[in-house]
Amino acid sequence: MIPPSFIQDLLSRVDIVEVIGRHVSLRKGGANLMGLCPFHGEKSPSFSVSPSKQFYYCFGCGASGNAIGFLTEYLGLGFVEAVQELAQQAGLSVPQEERSPQDRERAQAERQRQIGLSEALARAAEHYRRQLKASPRAIDYLKGRGLTGEIAARFGIGFAPAGWRSLAGVFAHYDDPKLEEAGLVIRHEPEAGETGDGKRYDRFRDRVMFPIRSVQGEVIGFGGRVLDQGEPKYLNSPETPVFSKGRELYGLYEARTAIRQRGHVLVVEGYMDVVALAQSGFGHAVATLGTACTAEHVQKLFRFTDSVVFSFDGDAAGRRAAGRALEAALPHLSDTRSVRFLFLPPEHDPDSYVRALGAEAFERCVEAAVPLSRQLLEQARDGIDMGPAEGRARFLAQARPLWSALPDGALKRQLLREIAGAGGLEAAELAELWQGQPARGPRAGTAGRAAGADDGGPGARPGRGRADRGAMARPMARRAPSSPADHAVRLLLLHSAWWDALSPDDQALLHALPPPHGAVIGWLERLLTNQGPLSWAALEQALAADRESLPDWPPMPATALEDETRFEDLRRVLDGLWVERLADEQRRLIERAAVDPQALQRWREVTRQREALLKALQPVAGG
Repeated sequence: MIPPSFIQDLLSRVDIVEVIGRHVSLRKGGANLMGLCPFHGEKSPSFSVSPSKQFYYCFGCGASGNAIGFLTEYLGLGFVEAVQELAQQAGLSVPQEERSPQDRERAQAERQRQIGLSEALARAAEHYRRQLKASPRAIDYLKGRGLTGEIAARFGIGFAPAGWRSLAGVFAHYDDPKLEEAGLVIRHEPEAGETGDGKRYDRFRDRVMFPIRSVQGEVIGFGGRVLDQGEPKYLNSPETPVFSKGRELYGLYEARTAIRQRGHVLVVEGYMDVVALAQSGFGHAVATLGTACTAEHVQKLFRFTDSVVFSFDGDAAGRRAAGRALEAALPHLSDTRSVRFLFLPPEHDPDSYVRALGAEAFERCVEAAVPLSRQLLEQARDGIDMGPAEGRARFLAQARPLWSALPDGALKRQLLREIAGAGGLEAAELAELWQGQPARGPRAGTAGRAAGADDGGPGARPGRGRADRGAMARPMARRAPSSPADHAVRLLLLHSAWWDALSPDDQALLHALPPPHGAVIGWLERLLTNQGPLSWAALEQALAADRESLPDWPPMPATALEDETRFEDLRRVLDGLWVERLADEQRRLIERAAVDPQALQRWREVTRQREALLKALQPVAGG
């Protein structure tokens, strides 16, 4: 847990104008600075940054916040990551109250190690860019693919020469272990009888190089494509301490602004697809890195937009890839998020389609992309003859694990009716059938099961999953939460997406709650930072796995799962906690007033704040 006092100190030390000015062009406009909003498309500036209030606000789309909020929204960082980023800029070390000095020392050493790898990768990227300018053959290849120098520079495209040790001219110590650890150099193990520690040579040779950047803009890896014939056609950096293919997306750093302007992100399968689409005006495209779409990819994309369009080839491999993407996306959907699927003709990928038929034709394909609800039905009925009863029964069996992976909400309930209709049943009949049978999750190892998807059946309440089936068989006694703090934490566990909607002051208030509530809040924030909003089923599994670190937190009562709640309910609970907090402060200020004249003035301010909150709470409390 990061102490709230450190957050306040950090925000007082950083200049929001400087933080935002690194990403947005700002000009003086009266007392504030103005610029084009980075969160939506506009032609005249409506984005205002206040140096005095250290706050930004867009009059067009309503985006607002402090320096931490800007980094979380614009760069897609988690709260802790944003704090660490600002602290580094301010020359501060982030205190970690729950970590021992040994843990902090290890974390610092790991951070220095990652910085060293990032610096090595950045130097290599600059070397590859210089080599591209000196290689007519590589330049001709890119021109043949329809790319301009401007788009190549935007994506930092380079060229790795054919020599075995071209990086030896870049790094003074070619035998530095971090070059191997960063995936730039390969060490050949010595054979029996050979002396030394083996031969070293460049991993990437005679390839067009696509640097892979993190959302902060740091080079974390490379993808290299052969110019002529050769295998593999694409060679990626290996897994390293700064690069994981299952978490990163090519082109996301370059696409952030376009994604917000377009209102959706386009996910394709290759580096060249991303670059070629950007060349044709589709700057909001990103690509997976030679691996299937994962749940972590989906979570990262939903930090930037509520709408994702997956583009796949129309062949069998593309259909299989779409199936994996659908399963990865299902647990992270909500009634305000959408996922669609675009299938191109088998002879085309996005790059060739745009070059052959033009940008307008591709735009029409995007507009006609298949909604996830329809794709789920298509995937469930794939290869099935829906005529006989046996075929419809098999369809229902294949549809159930996909449907169960969806979080509870309007989409899930509407899909139940569509699945039932396609299977020849009434929705009530299917609900009764599925409620009486245990659901099998998606295929072993798929994202739906890994994410702890909700499969408690159509009769389950929001978030009720596998671990709750015992509770369904043995109903727990209904009881009200024992305290406002208890109620607040339980609401956030049931609706983890609400955490990001809270102000830093509200979050600090929750962190400061006494045990076990404050500890659970710290645990929840760390989990959300790493994985994004999760369903209650997934959180319950994580709580069970982490029970040793939270021994005093009791299981969730049945009443918490059955109550229909809104964000306004959480807001009222928090206001009640603020009333208690301000009352405590009033008592302390009265004690200090005898020796501190300023304490009385502060007591008056606190009293006004508390009375305003009580007045706001009174109508509902009295009714």
